[in-house]
Amino acid sequence: MDSPGQQLTHLPVGTRVVVRYRIDGGLTDALGDLVHVDSVSCTIRTRRQGDVVVNLDLVTAAKPVPPPPPRRPRRF
Repeated sequence: MDSPGQQLTHLPVGTRVVVRYRIDGGLTDALGDLVHVDSVSCTIRTRRQGDVVVNLDLVTAAKPVPPPPPRRPRRF
């Protein structure tokens, strides 16, 4: 069975994903489009942080997610 990080290598670039990974002091998530993946790292393009590069050895969970819902019209 593949590790969570290795599972990302089977997804096509452009897939929207959520990735949980270890950082100093805990865990954090990256939600966005998978723009690069190789045997060592992946890059997720997020709305808030831009491109986030994650070492696959630090990934604790990862999965594809559906596209975001359409934005609602602004209320006046």
